[in-house]
Amino acid sequence: MLFLKFIEFGIRNTWLVRTETELEDGMDYDEKGIVGPINFHSLYLRIWIGETVLIFDLKEGFKRIKKSEKNLKLL
Repeated sequence: MLFLKFIEFGIRNTWLVRTETELEDGMDYDEKGIVGPINFHSLYLRIWIGETVLIFDLKEGFKRIKKSEKNLKLL
């Protein structure tokens, strides 16, 4: 089974530090803290202001996307 893990340090999350695991079937779940094993691929900063999300990624560069929900997050 393939899955992706993301370590998030973020304000307005359930926990300040969490591991989000996305499964191959599209389902995901969160766990408190950093849960291994982790294979590092990239580091990014995501800033969510209203419906606009700004993403600064070391691997893919800068992206700006729109979401249907409004929020204020710094991840």
